[in-house]
Amino acid sequence: MKILVINPGSTSTKVAVFEDDELLASKTLRHSSEELAPFKRLTDQFAFRTKIIEAFLQEAGVPPEELSAVVGRGGLLDPISSGGTYKVTDDMLEDLMSGKNGEHASNLGALIAYQFTREFGIPSFIVDSVVVDELEPLARYSGHPMFKRRSIFHALNQKATARAAAKELGKAYEDVNLIVVHMGGGISVGAHKRGRVVNVNNALDGDGPFTPERSGTLPLTQLIDLCYSGRYTLDQMKKKIKGQGGMVDYLGTNDGMEVSKRIDQGDQEALLVYRAMAYQTAKWIGKMAAVLSGEVDGIVLTGGLAYDEDRMVPWIREMVEFIAPVLVFPGGDEERALAMGGLRVLRGEETPKIYSEMRIS
Repeated sequence: MKILVINPGSTSTKVAVFEDDELLASKTLRHSSEELAPFKRLTDQFAFRTKIIEAFLQEAGVPPEELSAVVGRGGLLDPISSGGTYKVTDDMLEDLMSGKNGEHASNLGALIAYQFTREFGIPSFIVDSVVVDELEPLARYSGHPMFKRRSIFHALNQKATARAAAKELGKAYEDVNLIVVHMGGGISVGAHKRGRVVNVNNALDGDGPFTPERSGTLPLTQLIDLCYSGRYTLDQMKKKIKGQGGMVDYLGTNDGMEVSKRIDQGDQEALLVYRAMAYQTAKWIGKMAAVLSGEVDGIVLTGGLAYDEDRMVPWIREMVEFIAPVLVFPGGDEERALAMGGLRVLRGEETPKIYSEMRIS
């Protein structure tokens, strides 16, 4: 069974074709700012991106008629009450087109995937969207009734890595308790309890440890004072939380390798900031251990920073390995994770979920 995977980013589209669980072809299609300039909204890029994906299939020698399924990256939908593989449906497409929950390049994944359903009758799916919301009731309380905690995190990589970790432990994902930490431009720390992420920081909107480009949880009164200081616009304040916060604001770079070079050259400020990021991440792992009542089968580190076996991984390990064994799965093969979600449905191992039945109003 051949599966086309579509993973759109802000300046690229990653595409791949799998035959069962074997990768046949993959490519990262880059989009220059000049190419994207004519499009006012992200959804206006639909035809442009679809055309280059069709060219990729032709180059790979895979006619669309040979595909068994197309799987797109899940976008900013209404919260959905369970992870897994979802059939692309009209109401899902309507929400993504409207941008009601925000505009993000990942919204294009389902839209483009469904184009193959229209033209060739091929089933289309999304897998573990960022809005998977399996929070237990106590996790939803913020501390003030005007504010509710939202589940927005790296669900695709967290779920895929959790399954791999459970397999390494000789168990099923649904039979283990894991703390999974995705460490990339954003950092999400999730408590996986018997196959459900019952608590996780909102890795998009200013919650959790600070990261290479996000501020994480800040002192609230100081934040409020800055908002009303008249020094910054609303947009500028939002960027301080996401995009221009964390390590990039402390050190002027969001590149972990660059920071490591500075540390090697004796930069003490770089050392302190980088170690503080590990410290805060370990602290959040401790919080999730409490959520799981200390019953933790494994702590799983993944994402780009998990490649740093010289500093980041050892720093975190030394602080948390008393809780449970630390397993490291560097990077994050999102294309494979998407393909395997589609394959589980095609093999009858998983029933595809329906957005309208799982959305949380």
